[in-house]
Amino acid sequence: MNEYPKYLENPPEGAHTYGTLSYNKKSKCWTIKGEPCVTELAKRLFPGCDGRGRGVARFTAHARIVGDLNWLMLRYPLKIKESDQKKWDEALEKAREYAVRKQRALVSPISANPPASEFSGTLMPFQSLGLGFLLNNRRCLLADEMGLGKTVQALSFIASTNEYPALIVCPPHLVRNWVRECERFLKPDGSLRIHVLRGLKPYSLPEADIYIVHYLLLRGWKEELPEYHFNSIIFDEIQELRHSGTEKYSAASLLSDSSDNVIGLSGTPIYNNGGEIWNVINILDFHFLGDYESFSREWCYGYGNQIVQKPELLGEHLKREGMLLRRLKNEVLKELPPKRRLVQEIDWDDKVYKELMRPVADQLIALENADSASARALIEDQISQTQRQATGVAKAPYVAAFVKMLVENGEKVLLMAHHHAVMDIYKKELKPLKPVFITGRETDAKKDAAVRAFMNEDTDLCVISLRSASGLNLQRATCVVFGELDWSPAVHSQAEDRAHRIGQTDSLLCYYLVSPRGSDSDMQDALGLKVSQFVQLMGDKTPDRAQEFMMQSEARERIKKMVEKIKNENTL
Repeated sequence: MNEYPKYLENPPEGAHTYGTLSYNKKSKCWTIKGEPCVTELAKRLFPGCDGRGRGVARFTAHARIVGDLNWLMLRYPLKIKESDQKKWDEALEKAREYAVRKQRALVSPISANPPASEFSGTLMPFQSLGLGFLLNNRRCLLADEMGLGKTVQALSFIASTNEYPALIVCPPHLVRNWVRECERFLKPDGSLRIHVLRGLKPYSLPEADIYIVHYLLLRGWKEELPEYHFNSIIFDEIQELRHSGTEKYSAASLLSDSSDNVIGLSGTPIYNNGGEIWNVINILDFHFLGDYESFSREWCYGYGNQIVQKPELLGEHLKREGMLLRRLKNEVLKELPPKRRLVQEIDWDDKVYKELMRPVADQLIALENADSASARALIEDQISQTQRQATGVAKAPYVAAFVKMLVENGEKVLLMAHHHAVMDIYKKELKPLKPVFITGRETDAKKDAAVRAFMNEDTDLCVISLRSASGLNLQRATCVVFGELDWSPAVHSQAEDRAHRIGQTDSLLCYYLVSPRGSDSDMQDALGLKVSQFVQLMGDKTPDRAQEFMMQSEARERIKKMVEKIKNENTL
């Protein structure tokens, strides 16, 4: 007995045929040429059905739509072009497999893990279920709440399917992080090849397994990228495509049509604004929700209206059809540790960094001429501070963009920094979010007002000086972001504890945003970020006097090494 639905049975033989069905390899679609009664009905029933002119209707060749086409052929049989019969039989079989998988997944979701030979990492149980969902639904939106590992689930899909080459499309400030995460998880044998696309002007791409491009470049590569027919495409933060009518959107649409595996990642799926969720879903699966006019008429408050009438019903429809997977932190809290620390490499402005490092040349001359150990130590500290501030300022706009994304995803954020110049940039870049500040420059009354504003939900962003965080209770926070680093592990631990206190019911995410150059590299070593990934970091206890003295001595040695490295760079 067949497991698949009746609409996927073979069309009747010997009956009157209403036209022909053929396959177009170039456009990857099935084309009906037939009587107006069937082509007109096809266009009315299936808004995704294309075909200008009388007697022509085209269907995109992927499993869900092939199923719809077969259903139509049960009522209006078509003669399949002889040379395309084998292709149709294969397509129908895939449609049946898809339907069966979808039915089974609704009853009992499958759990999967990528092969160790292709993936170096261990998925949490809910992430294994996420991978199972992606394997069953090759065009879908993974909409897990921020911090649940959408990136690692997407990479585990690529590793499990071995669907290379893959293209990752992401916001500019996340390019470096995707490079780092791909290197960390994919192809443990070290054979992974990554190419990051540069510039708006297309060039011949080198051979690679992973290609990474940010959204701002899509318009320049609009015609070229689809020609590469990437086996998998990941749209990270796909809400970037929530507005249609742009070159970026058009380019993304052409890209999606050129691949069989298209996954969108977003922690902020939008149901209430119909226009936006329709645009996002339309990239993943063309006209899955019908054309915009019919969608707004049937799902929203009338033709052209933007507001979905029953957002929960739309959400259930997307989930039931295998288009959407959404898990909240409170649903998987038992699988999450109370506090998670993530090191994320972020972009920076090299020109700004070099300009701010100009004073170092004079400081190095002064260091050479210093006549005492105390004088040398003082100048070394000055050089260290110059580089630390230059590093913080150079990456500050990118840190701000990352924090903006977090807040827009519904997170309540504590943003930690050290230099006032850096916090001033945050103040400018993040002004629309109405942040409050505790920087050491405020009166006690202003400091208390900032705490109240954050805890009373007047704002979701509080910017705090690393050395001014002691004694604060800000357990409403769900994320702590370190835009700058300190030499002392204890300072970071104490800063995290502003949120990780009694009353905190969430799994706290602590992001350490680091730059590829500057002081962050040395400070990562000091904190153990590179070696241990926080496995043995900090201890989370207040250090005693002996430990404090030892850490100060270690910091002094690391400053000396940092200065020596700067000195060598300046003499090259």
